[in-house]
Amino acid sequence: MHFLHPKRRYFCIKHQIDNNNNKMRFAFEFLVSVYCFFGMLSIGSGQDFGYEGTVGPNFWGEKYHHCIGKHQSPINIEEHNVEMVKLFPMQFENFDFVPEEAVIKNNGHTVIVTINSTKMPLISGGPLLGKYQFAQLHFHWGSDDSEGSENKINNSSYPMELHMVFFQRAYGTIQDAIDHPDGLTVLSFLYSNAEVENSNYNAITEVLPDIEEANTSLTMTNMPTFDQMLMKNRSIYFTYGGSLTTPPCSEVVTWIEFKNTIPLAHSQVIFI
Repeated sequence: MHFLHPKRRYFCIKHQIDNNNNKMRFAFEFLVSVYCFFGMLSIGSGQDFGYEGTVGPNFWGEKYHHCIGKHQSPINIEEHNVEMVKLFPMQFENFDFVPEEAVIKNNGHTVIVTINSTKMPLISGGPLLGKYQFAQLHFHWGSDDSEGSENKINNSSYPMELHMVFFQRAYGTIQDAIDHPDGLTVLSFLYSNAEVENSNYNAITEVLPDIEEANTSLTMTNMPTFDQMLMKNRSIYFTYGGSLTTPPCSEVVTWIEFKNTIPLAHSQVIFI
């Protein structure tokens, strides 16, 4: 199910320069007509929705008025409508730190991972004001490798998409942050098919058969670091103001969509 959306404003970081030790990144601002597709990012709401019949996306707006708002996510990003702007570099803190433990859960819609760590991952810079603290990550995939990602770039879908959800630390908790227009940010990463397995994901894919049933979970002590899970080059990304992709569809999310992809073998995608 998709809906034509009015023109939206978003940015693309293109490259980085060093000028008298003051690093800046050039971004591109562009206006486009985009499509909104409904996905599975749900924070602070019950699972009283679905994707078919009277609980499907066409009916979400009856109970959750934000779901028919003007800034819904995800979107299709069209690169040919790009103009340049300047942003400060993004900072990724504690992305190299191994969490003490991680809880991986099948909630019936997707696989969600939360972590317990003395050094929680933080992000700042770029389009963000203040620091944002990690809350959870989850995956989106499709029936085959030709589809699966929620966001699209130039009308192209990808086998899988990773969403890392962060909340504005100044608001204390994710529950409180969701009440503010700058409360959340989502780092979105797309996957591409690879000939060989990505060994950084083995610890995750190996335990997934143990949580095949909905509402089951387990605790991991060998979770990879975020730096291991992600690509090294994060200097090119798109960003726009959007929403949660399921009810309550709150328009409180700064989306940061990275253009470079993470390689993952087909055998690993099907495990997820």
